Amino acid sequence: MGTREDTLKKEKVISLKQFDSTLVVSFYDKYSELLPYKKQALEIYQQQHYNYIWYDGNGIKENAAVIWNKINNLQDDGIKTSVPYVKVFKSKYATKTQSADSEIEIALTSYYLFYVDKVFHGIDITKSKGLGWYLPRNKPTYLNYLDSLLVDAKSTDVNYLIPQYYKLRELLKNYRKIEKKGGWKTIPVTQKFTSLKPGDTSSFIPEIRRRLFIEGDLSNDSKSHFYDEELKLGVLNFKKRTGFKTELVILPKHIAEMNIPISYRIKTIMVNMERCRWISNGLTNSKKFIVINIPSFQLTFFKDKKPVLISNVVVGKMMNETVIFSGMMSNIVFSPYWNVPNSILRKEILPALQKNKNYLSLHQMEWHNGGVRQKPGPKNSLGLIKFLFPNNNNIYLHDTPSKNLFKEETRAFSHGCIRVEKPVELANIILKEDPNWTPKKTYEAMHTNKESWYTLKTKIPVYIGYFTAWIDNKGRLNFYKDIYQKDGRLFEMLAKD
Repeated sequence: MGTREDTLKKEKVISLKQFDSTLVVSFYDKYSELLPYKKQALEIYQQQHYNYIWYDGNGIKENAAVIWNKINNLQDDGIKTSVPYVKVFKSKYATKTQSADSEIEIALTSYYLFYVDKVFHGIDITKSKGLGWYLPRNKPTYLNYLDSLLVDAKSTDVNYLIPQYYKLRELLKNYRKIEKKGGWKTIPVTQKFTSLKPGDTSSFIPEIRRRLFIEGDLSNDSKSHFYDEELKLGVLNFKKRTGFKTELVILPKHIAEMNIPISYRIKTIMVNMERCRWISNGLTNSKKFIVINIPSFQLTFFKDKKPVLISNVVVGKMMNETVIFSGMMSNIVFSPYWNVPNSILRKEILPALQKNKNYLSLHQMEWHNGGVRQKPGPKNSLGLIKFLFPNNNNIYLHDTPSKNLFKEETRAFSHGCIRVEKPVELANIILKEDPNWTPKKTYEAMHTNKESWYTLKTKIPVYIGYFTAWIDNKGRLNFYKDIYQKDGRLFEMLAKD
């Protein structure tokens, strides 16, 4: 990327005569809907010494066409917002591109700022916090992209947001193409329908084939009524992408998932593109980091930007949502006590004590410092190990004795903390580079029934996010259930913004 000095040198060679600074002020008086960008526009022109940015001696420049094209195709970026005065300037832009026009010049600068605001930044941070999003927001500067665009009109914006955004943007185009062709039809199963399994024949099967073929789960549509080997692969692909158990039987709930309209899928992609705008593209700069996606019920440990561990997790139920935030893992606790939160003590433990005075001893609990704690051991609610990243939400990762819950498709059962299916593997990966620790020592520390703490030599970032559409490493677009019902509210905000 060229420096601002390089940009100015290039501009001096081909720039026109400076225009009057008062034209900027009068422009925003006339086109008041663009007023939010007045301050930034003035800053840009002051730094450019009120030289034309988008014109030179030969007329309108190539980089102006880039901005004009982007602002007229915001739907490609999943933006529903209407662009102020775009019809007014469309005719002017078409007829006044040879000689410099100050209104088009300032309008293009405003539209550049509009684009950066909507595409790189997204909705206001107070609105995202209102949706429970406390991960650090991306803070792109409106000058960065401008610098590169002025130096090279062919420069792209692919480095300003996380890679997932651009992957979703490409898939959004594909889904809109499918929608234009009619999308997919509702599979008309009756109330008597119970299941389909390999080897069955049914009038529904051609409809299922067609549905899976349209979205790419099947590479061929044979139109056969027979549940054959080819259909098996399509069904498994679909279930892997939509969070179902990878079983071959087709149940009513699977048909219901297939019947979700493409318009809904497009909305889901759009709201998750918006969430991508909130993530710093420097997130992956850490050598190690942990990502937990709440709707997919999955934890991924990244090392050198590659996933080295994937584990199922259990997250908070609807009434006890796991918070969307980040922290720095600093400690591992072996054979932990569980200090019962006051809310659980009040709502669950004390009522149980009234019914059975031996409740504490039966559950290996004891009074401690005015509260209740559960002793270390295999029956402890935190299991045999927990991972701490200090935060105001009192959320951490931990083992659990309730291993059966990891087999469920929807795993929202906790009071907010995150239960990890593979805690031993997670501990061993974290401790691998410490010569004082071995898998054997980890196992022994977890089974002493005596709490002990280990302080990490290097803290590990932990990111807890909420994405209901995500493209995996194999290029598959996965859809997850909106367990906390956040998508609808976000889409309404996008439509109004």
